[in-house]
This record gives sequence, structure tokens and C-alpha cells, in this order.
Amino acid sequence: MNNLCTDIGHMSLTKYGEELCGDMVEVIEQGDDDYVVVLADGLGSGVKANILSTLTSKIISTMIANNMPLEMCVDTIAKTLPICSVRQVAYSTFTIVRVIDNKEAEIAQYDNPHVILLRDGKNLVYPESAVEIDGKMIYKSKISLKLNDTLIFTSDGAVYAGIGENMNFGWQRDQIIEFMEEYYRPDFTAKTLSSLLLDQCDKLYGGRPGDDTTVCVVKIRERKSVNLLMGPPRNPADVNKMMSLFFGKTGKHIVCGGTTSTLAADFLGKEVKTDLKYLDPEIPPIAEIDGVDLTTEGVITMSRVLEYAKSYLNDDDIYADWSVRADGASQIARILFQEATDINFFVGTAINPAHQNPNLPINFNIKMQLVTELSEYLKKMGKRIKVSQILYICLFPLLFFDI
Repeated sequence: MNNLCTDIGHMSLTKYGEELCGDMVEVIEQGDDDYVVVLADGLGSGVKANILSTLTSKIISTMIANNMPLEMCVDTIAKTLPICSVRQVAYSTFTIVRVIDNKEAEIAQYDNPHVILLRDGKNLVYPESAVEIDGKMIYKSKISLKLNDTLIFTSDGAVYAGIGENMNFGWQRDQIIEFMEEYYRPDFTAKTLSSLLLDQCDKLYGGRPGDDTTVCVVKIRERKSVNLLMGPPRNPADVNKMMSLFFGKTGKHIVCGGTTSTLAADFLGKEVKTDLKYLDPEIPPIAEIDGVDLTTEGVITMSRVLEYAKSYLNDDDIYADWSVRADGASQIARILFQEATDINFFVGTAINPAHQNPNLPINFNIKMQLVTELSEYLKKMGKRIKVSQILYICLFPLLFFDI
């Protein structure tokens, strides 16, 4: 294990007038530092293309993850894909990126636009070798990776964007490279970079994509830890030990909840500076404590963060809501979704009487419900998650219960 991690983000546009996207991305995690990412583009569009790309991405990713040779993967695809009754062929393009120990990438490409490698924000030409397998020309590469190296790969819908409208011959690979070099920033996540490129494709299509378009980005990042504390311990005598555990962790520290904030400030010997200005009418104001990176209200704020997490993994149609706003929920979302790679949740089990109203659509265990559900979404974003439910602290080694 090293202090690097692989950040993966992908987004798709569905061809105008179709219900299903004919592109598919499959990601398989092998341990902490190895990944297989497959982008498949099925022949045509709609349901048939979706079936072809789904089968291709699932089969190839599973076989590659199990160290099957590429020749066997291609042969299996050829024998498995259903034949199109109209075109009388079974066809799906694919791009395979296998990341090993966050230090090396093995690439295999068939009929998709070739992978772009940005190093220090600039295009880097990498070696390729061509091999013919079952009549298909496959381009293979092996690349040593460095911090912030960014691999960008797309379906052909990206290079067709703008044909007959803004551009006579579409948006070629060289123009995509120029665009990504211009807008690349070292702190941008893989998801942000894929969103930037896909949004530009959508603009070139005039909001009515003429083909399914998918962008996938794989970026090598440095690990960054974030610690979030929500709720005091059940036993008031355990506060100092709980705070010692929390503040003893490296990385950023976020404290959520009024009572929890007061206890954290007392522990640090600081005061809570409350800002009564509502930056969002539905989200309580944030506060400041010297030694704490972010201090917010608890349940209402974290409920909004959960909403943002759900959207982030789907169409992300409310990205603009949290990407630039300064309210507590938006700031937590940016830290957890974009900055953090490793997230430690500390959840106290003290009961807040305000949460016991039977008319509320929540039960007493709302804090754990919120954190548990949010953790699942964060794991899908590729984050390492540890949840510690603080039950009690005594003279014995049992300090907290890990979920």
C-alpha cells in the first residue's frame, strides 16, 4: 500500500430520443490499490446497444479481474454477444484500463477513441503496440503512473459532437486534448473532469445528443483523510476521551451538531463563534471554532448532504447547488465528495430529545441512519470509510464500536 489512490469518475449522455444509453462503464476494485475499468460502446443505440455494452463491460471486467488473457476475453465476447437481426453482426467497442498498485496502467483499446494521458496537465504521448485478435485490431499499452496523472477515455459520441452544427467534422481527439489541457486543474477530481468534458459535448450537440456519449476519467491522487464527528457520547464522563480520539486523527476535522460543537470547543479551550446569517434558508448557519475546519448543525445539514450524495452518483443535476455555495451542507459535500479519499465518522449515541417526536419521519437512531446510508454512497464514490459508533468509554480497551 502507498499514499496514492485511484480516483474514477464517469458520466454519460443518452442519444436524443432514446430511453437507454448504449454505452456502459464497469468498475471492479481488486483490493485497495488495483482497479479494472471497462468502457463499452454497443452497436447502434437504445435497448440493443445497451444490452451489447452491458454484456461486454461485465464479461471483460470480470475476466480481466480474474487474470484471464485478453485473447480469451475477446473470443468470449465474440461468442456471447447476440447477433443483431438487422446488421447481422454482434459488435461492441471497448476500452480497458487496469490500474495496478496505483503505479501502473495496462490499457487495451478496440475501436474507441484512444485514451488521453495528461501529465502535469499536458498531453503525454505514450507507446502503443497493435495486436490482431479474432480479426480485431487491439491497441495495448503499459504506462508507469505518477501523482496527478489523468487518463481520459470516451465513447465515439464525444468525437462526433458538433457534426453538422458547430463543427463540420465533429470534435476531434486533438481538440478534446486542447480543451482538457485548458480546463485541467490539479485539484479537480475525476468526476469533475468527466463532467467538464461531457458538458462541453452536450453544448456541441445543442442539448440534443446525436449519439450516446460517455466520458470516463481515471486520476492518480494523494490520499486525504477527513474526520467527521456527529453527536456526543451517551456518558458525559467520556467526552474528553472521545474528543482525544477524534482530534488525534490526521486530516481535516468536521464537527456537526450544536451540543457536539460546544463540547469540542470546551475540549480545545476555544469558543464557538456563531454566524446567524442563513446562507440557505433551509440549512442552519455554520459556526467557527479555532482548531476545527468546519462546524455545522447536525441532522438537517447531514440530511441535505445525503441528498447531494444521491444526486452525485446519478445525474448530478443539483451539482450547481453545492459546488459553490457556502452553507454547511454544501461545504461538507465538497470536502467529502471532492477532497477526501479516506473518511472517518465518529457518531455519538446520546439521545437528543428533539428527535423523539413520533410525528417526525425519523426515529431515534437518525444519526446512525444518516451516516450509514451516506457511507454507502461514499463507498460507491471510491472512498475508504470507517464508522465508529461511540457507545461508552471505560478503563477497558473497548472504546467504540466499528460499523
